[in-house]
Amino acid sequence: PAELCQRHGCHCAGMAMGGPALRALSRDTAQAAPGVMQGEWVGTFCTGCTHWCSLQAYVINDRAIKIDGNPNSKVQKGLACIKSHLSLQQLYDPDRVKTPMKRTNPNKGPKEDPEFVPISWDEALGMLADKIMELRENNETHKFMVMRGRYSRLRGILYSSLPGIIGSPNNISHSSICAEAEKMRYYLDGVWGYMQYDIPRARYILLWGADPLSSNRQTSVANRNWRYGMDNARIATVEPRLTATASKSGEWLPVKPGYDGAVACAMAHVILTEGLWYKPFVGDFKDGANRFKPGEEVDEDVFEEKHTYGLVKWWNLYVKNATPEWAEEKSEVPAEQIRRVARDMAHAAPNVIVWVGGGPGMQPRGTYPMMAAYTLAGLTGGIDNEGGVLKYNSRSFGSFPDDSPYIDEIAQEGLKHEKIDQRGRLEWPNLKGGKSGGGVNTNNVADAILDQDPNHIKVAMGYFNNFNFANPGTDRWHEAMAKVDFFAHLTTHASEMSWFADVILPAKNMMFEQWALLDTAGDRYRAVGMSQPMVESIWDARAMETEIPWMLAEKLAERGFDNMLNYFKEFKDPETGKEPTSPEEFRRVCL
Repeated sequence: PAELCQRHGCHCAGMAMGGPALRALSRDTAQAAPGVMQGEWVGTFCTGCTHWCSLQAYVINDRAIKIDGNPNSKVQKGLACIKSHLSLQQLYDPDRVKTPMKRTNPNKGPKEDPEFVPISWDEALGMLADKIMELRENNETHKFMVMRGRYSRLRGILYSSLPGIIGSPNNISHSSICAEAEKMRYYLDGVWGYMQYDIPRARYILLWGADPLSSNRQTSVANRNWRYGMDNARIATVEPRLTATASKSGEWLPVKPGYDGAVACAMAHVILTEGLWYKPFVGDFKDGANRFKPGEEVDEDVFEEKHTYGLVKWWNLYVKNATPEWAEEKSEVPAEQIRRVARDMAHAAPNVIVWVGGGPGMQPRGTYPMMAAYTLAGLTGGIDNEGGVLKYNSRSFGSFPDDSPYIDEIAQEGLKHEKIDQRGRLEWPNLKGGKSGGGVNTNNVADAILDQDPNHIKVAMGYFNNFNFANPGTDRWHEAMAKVDFFAHLTTHASEMSWFADVILPAKNMMFEQWALLDTAGDRYRAVGMSQPMVESIWDARAMETEIPWMLAEKLAERGFDNMLNYFKEFKDPETGKEPTSPEEFRRVCL
């Protein structure tokens, strides 16, 4: 990508621009030496993971030079992890895409040089608009697709309304390669979404395939609170690799990959056979006598459950035979360690955190191991409890205008088609919120494009994503993207996916160069963060979710299809009631 940028108009910035300062800066700027240039701390958020921490950037003379946690946030309380500090390198990276570019080599492949050349925004969006109009004229809008990776709370404009008004059901997110398996706890506690963890009040913390001290979500909160966890709780980590979090734990259970479920069921076996479950939450046998005996079935009618459902059925189907010795043979975790962790965790009930990350779930047949691990939170009463696992606090955002009046007959016909990822089929239920086909099937899109099942994808847009790198089976994605007739990639940096683009549209950095909204939760608080254009864009970039859709809508209107532009004009200024008339006005009123 560096060679590509240097050869086709993406020249490096001059050395006089300098790099971001790496030295620490005091917040007490009033005590600075006389004559030293003063700046200001400007609020933003982090897009380094889906915890979306509230941050501040120190800006001097239109340059962001330092990142820190926002001291006004009750979630982060002024802390930020290393990922947020690296964002300055992204902002001022000389290899950013600097201007729109188009492909001049019609052949696509990993070894084909795209031979990109710089073009104007007018030409780039005109090319995309022409391709979309061809689909509409041929009643093939279902052959259009939008793909996204990360996003802001303004994503509905580009990810939902834009393909809907064009007439395509194909909006594909990265969620199934991100955290959907973790969310399968929905079938245990009814919560579809991320969770927060009450570390300061916990007495036992069991981490399962999660490394919050260095990766995944809530890194800043976990680092701040870990000292309380180490002081007040016993900590155990189930993980094949000795992670940063495992190294800070009292117990490390080095499970053999793929056998998390065996260890989880064995822990449940110990808790049940030894009568250690938390009865105020789970319930008990009607006569008080423990009938959970290894290898023996139990009559479901003799157990009276309180806040659980199907415990005895689960025992009869699987757990009754899941002894620690059986689990040791499969997982290579010592049986005695399984017993010790299960007992210690049960004795700490109900102030127990069972923190299940992507490890047990993001693998073939990973849903049930993930659910088995999370069931331990129920057996110990640690769900929705102080010192346990908590759902996110509620928050409220305003809604976007209704786009249905702008979906014409052509679009309605296109929307009737099956989504390209084949979700909802027997082999791909993709359950979300209890609905078959409710979730996305990201990695299957490559196979569906190659097989043209259910349809051939002729025109596609992608933003904040690099599916050719992020998905397993990258060769499939190379072949699939080579088959897409026209692909527009909205990105800050050229990537493996950009190699297959027909036009590359340079995007603004969401943390520093544009308006956007995101929210976070932790320590039993919910916070909404707002990014803002705190520095002028050095390059000829536009905001992905607001400015670029508006500019595309203008091009479509010039070609006789003004539904999208008319819809965007529904986003009126809340103070004046005026319609937006430019991309810059649109990006502000969308907030």
